[in-house]
Amino acid sequence: MALKTYKARSCGMRFRESATFEEITEKRPVKSLTLPLRKKGGRNNLGRITCRHRGGGAKQRIRIVDFLRSKFGVEATVKDIAYDPTRSAYLALIEYADGVKTYILAPEGLRPGMKVMNGPGAEASVGNCLPLSQIPLGLSVHAIELVPGKGAKVCRSAGNSCQVMARDGGVVTLKMPSGEIRMFDGRCLASIGAVGNKDWGSIKLGKAGRKRYLGIRPTVRGVAMNPVDHPMGGGEGRTSGGTNPCSPWGQLAKGGKTRAKHKASDKVIVKRRK
Repeated sequence: MALKTYKARSCGMRFRESATFEEITEKRPVKSLTLPLRKKGGRNNLGRITCRHRGGGAKQRIRIVDFLRSKFGVEATVKDIAYDPTRSAYLALIEYADGVKTYILAPEGLRPGMKVMNGPGAEASVGNCLPLSQIPLGLSVHAIELVPGKGAKVCRSAGNSCQVMARDGGVVTLKMPSGEIRMFDGRCLASIGAVGNKDWGSIKLGKAGRKRYLGIRPTVRGVAMNPVDHPMGGGEGRTSGGTNPCSPWGQLAKGGKTRAKHKASDKVIVKRRK
């Protein structure tokens, strides 16, 4: 993926950097593999806002992605590289030898016309999906299962990959994108390669309106509010009044632990990310 810049014909174009979409070959998505996305505006089933600053945005359709990769031993051909409006990674439309079509995450280097395969007998090449116990050491993998047969949960965003570090019995050790080293069950499936669209993090929207297209509403700083609206509000000029950074409800926002103290997954973490 490459980025393109624009001439500063307007304030919104001056710093804008967007994708060229040169890898995208699909004209329009396969309708049977999409669903309409119902916007909820950050509200839960009771109608209460549980995720602030959400609302509006362009109309989108969800792509149904095959994270199970359970069709073993059947060769598939990559038909197109597709755009997905609801995720940072690109998708690959593949068609199996028996005519079934599905979307998978498109790794770096996968092109239309290439062949991919799932299952224990697959070769360790880009796009193929096989158990971690059969993947050679040192290779990069993505779309990794946490529990065998439950589908890929780890390393699915653009540009991410894990490295296979070691293998001991039925346990495989991976180095995560965060630097954490973690053990996985060797029966868990993983796809070879790194997720494509690695320059996604360098995109600059250029103007506030493009944030609204994504369904993200404006965020007002607490220090700009009145004391009745926020603990950090009030004061003459830019001051927080000695209040530590916190949410509108007084919950401290910096320095606190975000991971629970006792989790079942603690025993599989070999080295923390920090």
